[in-house]
Amino acid sequence: MIRKPFLIAEIGINHNGDIEIVKKIIDYACLYGFNSVKFQKRTINKVYSKEILDSKRESPWGTTFRDQKEGLEFDFKEYSEIDNYCKKKNIIWFASAWDNESLVFLDQFNLDYHKVASPMIVDLDFLNSVAKRKKHTFISTGMSDIKDIDNAVKIFRENECSFELMHCVSEYPLKDSDVNLNTITALKKKYNVDVGYSGHENGALISQISIMLGISSLERHVTLDRTMYGSDQSASMEPEGMQKLIEGIDKIISAVGLNKIGHITENEKIIMKKLRAHIKNT
Repeated sequence: MIRKPFLIAEIGINHNGDIEIVKKIIDYACLYGFNSVKFQKRTINKVYSKEILDSKRESPWGTTFRDQKEGLEFDFKEYSEIDNYCKKKNIIWFASAWDNESLVFLDQFNLDYHKVASPMIVDLDFLNSVAKRKKHTFISTGMSDIKDIDNAVKIFRENECSFELMHCVSEYPLKDSDVNLNTITALKKKYNVDVGYSGHENGALISQISIMLGISSLERHVTLDRTMYGSDQSASMEPEGMQKLIEGIDKIISAVGLNKIGHITENEKIIMKKLRAHIKNT
């Protein structure tokens, strides 16, 4: 059965530290019918070593990697503003934590969902921390082999925490030849769970095609302008792309229609009378 998936607009760090950019993207997500917006939360000193943070990195915020990461990171004040704005706009927000401290930080907002980003699927302690919270969790499978996915599924089942897997390939942007959408069907069959798709490809077509495989959720990175500073911008959708994505999904679901043989539409009945008028037994 083909159904409309839970639609996630992944803002991530595409806000470039500007809360007004966040609000504009949220406005577009609401306008085009996304169910949620998602962010990323890191404790910089936990996720990156001092050596990396002190290394040279030119960015709008300074000349070190630390300057860049601090410039991209929101704290309680900004997330409180995001929380209030999403409530005002009647859209769900949540975030992928990249460490246990960030997970505790997100607890303050009593979010409905968690997201395990692809890099974190191999951190078993972190997976247990997420699962113990017993909130529905989206688990991305980028950069993962079967053993990694087996471990994650086992942990969430042992903790009786609802979850779904999300087929993901961690390339930015993702080459068409590497997408491998058949993995969605394979994951469903092997684990008997709902499976979504987290896409990093350019354009809307592949994500729209994934609907035909019965995905439960669809996540795409979004931005105001793909030429803005940032590593995720080039694999993101601008507002026009967001609109085309949703319009295409709605058209596909409408076109797939009923799972029924011999159904005659009302318009067909009108045409049928004209085209079969010369046949006596009709």
